[in-house]
Amino acid sequence: MATELTAPRAGVRPDVAAIQRRTLRLLFTTQIIGGIGVTIGIAVGALLAARIAGTALAGVAQSAGVVGAALLAVPVTRVMARHGRRPGLVLAYAVGTVGGLLVVLAAVLRSVPLLLLGMLLFGGGTAANLQARYTAVDLAEPARRGRQLSVIVWATTIGAVAAPNFAALADRITTGWGLPPLAGPFAFSAAAFVLAAVVLLGLLRPDPLLTARQVAAAGEPTADATATGAPASAPVEASGRRRAGMRAAWSVVRAQPAARLGIAAVAVGHLVMVAVMAMTPVRLGESHADADVLRLVGIVLSLHIAGMYAFSPVVGWLTDRLGRRAVILGGVGLLLAACAVAGTAGHHTPRLSVGLVLLGLGWSGTMVAGSTLLSESVPAEVRPNVQGLCDLIMGLAGAGAAVVSGFVMQLAGYPVLTLLAAVAAAPLVALALRPAPTGASDKEG
Repeated sequence: MATELTAPRAGVRPDVAAIQRRTLRLLFTTQIIGGIGVTIGIAVGALLAARIAGTALAGVAQSAGVVGAALLAVPVTRVMARHGRRPGLVLAYAVGTVGGLLVVLAAVLRSVPLLLLGMLLFGGGTAANLQARYTAVDLAEPARRGRQLSVIVWATTIGAVAAPNFAALADRITTGWGLPPLAGPFAFSAAAFVLAAVVLLGLLRPDPLLTARQVAAAGEPTADATATGAPASAPVEASGRRRAGMRAAWSVVRAQPAARLGIAAVAVGHLVMVAVMAMTPVRLGESHADADVLRLVGIVLSLHIAGMYAFSPVVGWLTDRLGRRAVILGGVGLLLAACAVAGTAGHHTPRLSVGLVLLGLGWSGTMVAGSTLLSESVPAEVRPNVQGLCDLIMGLAGAGAAVVSGFVMQLAGYPVLTLLAAVAAAPLVALALRPAPTGASDKEG
């Protein structure tokens, strides 16, 4: 019954262009709302965790949110595969809401286990934001996929810029209500997730993924066939395996070189970015007094976030104009340059800032081009599971990089960390330089 409510009626050809325009406007709005909720948690999560659990566990609490987003990608995309994008996105935001409320409760009770559980579930907001970029390309024209995906990524910039101001306001308001300091922003995050979920539940109709399947089932030319060279029956052939979840997704990825490159680009780019970014505040702390370090960290990380998101529409345009592989290679080149600049900056903060901007730009290139390539390289029937597998791998890669980077920083220092990050990115160059298979889309090359 849920499918009948969200998909166009059988036998009626949907107005794909109109549905896509409506979907993009809606996703842009909810991405801002959800982005505010997520960024508020990132901004104050470590500080709250340090007060409740101590400094040693502050990083663990932050990592729990990253791991939660990765693990939640599996059930969320399973729901999407069966019922469409709308219930999957709503589920992710609902889980994030519960997580935010549990963090507030943990602050009141000063409970470390409850805090870690809350942060784990809070990752649902991040999972929703990540899945929104895939929702943007279900019905996109092949020549505009990169741009339309990147616009949804770019919307996160607005939320990221606005969030610190909302965090301070929420903390002041809720402290007057009797909540402990730094707990209020998580209550505000929960409210933002609820708002995003309600908007999607009421307005994301017809469902873009279900509409894409209807178009494919009608035998019309589809993005899947265009991008992969697969016959029009490919989505139908995948339908029998759809419910197998990650196993089916892995089988599809193994059989499709372009899908493997897409996942590798997203995961490796994220791993390098997190590894270097996570230890940059520590690097700044080595050469600046406590009175200055927080201000400098704020400036440097703001520039880094601008590199990640502010130029994503340009990256999307280049992805459509030059091809997916070319932009992936450009992204890797920027990541390598970032490691070289940041690793040799010493205690020169302006040079380190340039390195972090390049790091954000490189991440944007691998994320936008890799996600676009992955989405167009697999049939619509199994696409959500493959995308969930990608986000699972990406999240775990980022979480692992955050943990390992601390040990490398302590044992060998920041320059060695950036060198190892560059080494980790290098194999992606060879993978992207492999010739595209016969029948692949020109845009892939």
